[in-house]
Amino acid sequence: MTKFKPTTQVDFVVIGAGGAGGVMAKELSTAGFQVVVLEQGPYLREKDFQLDELRIRNTPALVNDHALQPNTFRKTEQEKAVLAPAISYGRCVGGGTVHYTATHWRFREIDFVERTRLGPISGTGFADWPVTYADLEPYYTKAEWDMGYSGLGGANPFESPRSKPYPLPPMPMKSSGILLDHAAQKLGLHTAPVPVAILSQPYKGRQGCVHCGFCEWFGCKVGAKSSSLSALFPAAEKTGRCEIRANSYVREISTDKSGRVTGVVYFDEQKKEVVQKAKAVVLCANGSETPRLLLLSKSNLFPNGLANSSGVVGKYLMWGSNASAHGIFEHPLNEFKSVQATRSIEDFYESDPKRGFYGGGRIDARYGFMGPISFALTGLPPDAPRWGSGFKQACQEFTRTMALQAFATSLPLETNNITLDPDVKDAWGLPAMRVTYKDHPDGIKTKEFFRERALEILDAAGAIKKWAGPVGETRSGGHLMGTCRMGNDPKTSVVDKFNRAHDVPNLFIVDGSSFVTSGRNHPTCTIEALAYRAAENIARLAKSGSLKAPVRS
Repeated sequence: MTKFKPTTQVDFVVIGAGGAGGVMAKELSTAGFQVVVLEQGPYLREKDFQLDELRIRNTPALVNDHALQPNTFRKTEQEKAVLAPAISYGRCVGGGTVHYTATHWRFREIDFVERTRLGPISGTGFADWPVTYADLEPYYTKAEWDMGYSGLGGANPFESPRSKPYPLPPMPMKSSGILLDHAAQKLGLHTAPVPVAILSQPYKGRQGCVHCGFCEWFGCKVGAKSSSLSALFPAAEKTGRCEIRANSYVREISTDKSGRVTGVVYFDEQKKEVVQKAKAVVLCANGSETPRLLLLSKSNLFPNGLANSSGVVGKYLMWGSNASAHGIFEHPLNEFKSVQATRSIEDFYESDPKRGFYGGGRIDARYGFMGPISFALTGLPPDAPRWGSGFKQACQEFTRTMALQAFATSLPLETNNITLDPDVKDAWGLPAMRVTYKDHPDGIKTKEFFRERALEILDAAGAIKKWAGPVGETRSGGHLMGTCRMGNDPKTSVVDKFNRAHDVPNLFIVDGSSFVTSGRNHPTCTIEALAYRAAENIARLAKSGSLKAPVRS
């Protein structure tokens, strides 16, 4: 494996080995550049993944460990933040793409121009993106074909235009998909195959899905999930120009007297401090750790944090918004097998003024649990016994149960943010992340709307019993978006439309933090498309020598 000395000034340091970091590593190294990827978690391979539900439930095997990296939470800035596991993200080479469900939706044309279409929303930072769907479409396609997505282009009547079909056919329809089709026909709705970043058949030397059912929260033992671990890093390392340094915890991005990035300072596995020199840095640490690192990297030139002359770093945090309902059916469905979801409904995707609030999303049919143990612990109907023979009988219903999961909009609020906690430290002695988050009233109404739609659909699908928990305030989540938003105006945004920091010419921020709005809460496909587009531009700038020139006077 390729090894660079920290004293060697490599072309690029990529911070974070998730969806965007994998794209950056592969694209920049194959373009001829030296790349060092720093990942705070371990480098696991397929042979290391265990199909152990108890272990995954009870230990931070693939995600951040709140014992080492505590975060605090408050709903408003007037409250005292308290210790709470508010943030969840993948912490290993491959990041969240290792353990996620891998339902892989593009954003639609409307998602980039909602502000123009709908007008302002009081109390929010609701805005158009500086890029359009047409700008990203070639890169959505590139991601699908480079990594291996399964789907059926053109089957969704609401789908935005696409230049190529999916490279692989969709997954076989599960029982939940058939029931969703049946309900949709009765209600006058439409269903479509769910696109997934999972191989429905062999592709580029990788094995197709074996439908084991250990998908969400688990790493794929056969490499069929198109994570950056399986689909991108092998190609990057094969170039001989990419080194992946796992267990590397970055504490600072370094700058010189002119304000240019010179490299990074990180702790290795033994907590020894290491300085890696670089001509440029690409920050792909996710929508929470990215702003935290920028705030930690303050200096005389950047007293409020690196790349933060706008004061926007950390602000406009958006979490994925969800609502769900569950049903028990007469016959076994065996939803615990195969991928999570195979059919969805998008009739409620766009925000409709007739509803009286901003909000939209999609609903898919799925198992909805990690496995049978999780069903027994968290999935039983509210009136089920929690002990004895009645409990045992209720647990057996997992074969006849399915969920309807809604993925909905989250509005960007300046008051929802990531800052540094003044009192709490992490295991490396750095200020812990402080999360401030309170749902906009329209966000609550959106969740209530989708909760009711899900119950109606379960009725139409023939559920003999259905239930849904109450809608409440969001207090934790993943799908981290919006904390270093992109825009054309340096006074109101952190990066430009190519993910280049307005303030620092050789710093790029490429992950969910650059999102202006949340779409419908499936960010990974768009993160990867933005990364392919940004990588193409970065390579062009580097080859022309333009990374040395200032972005603006």
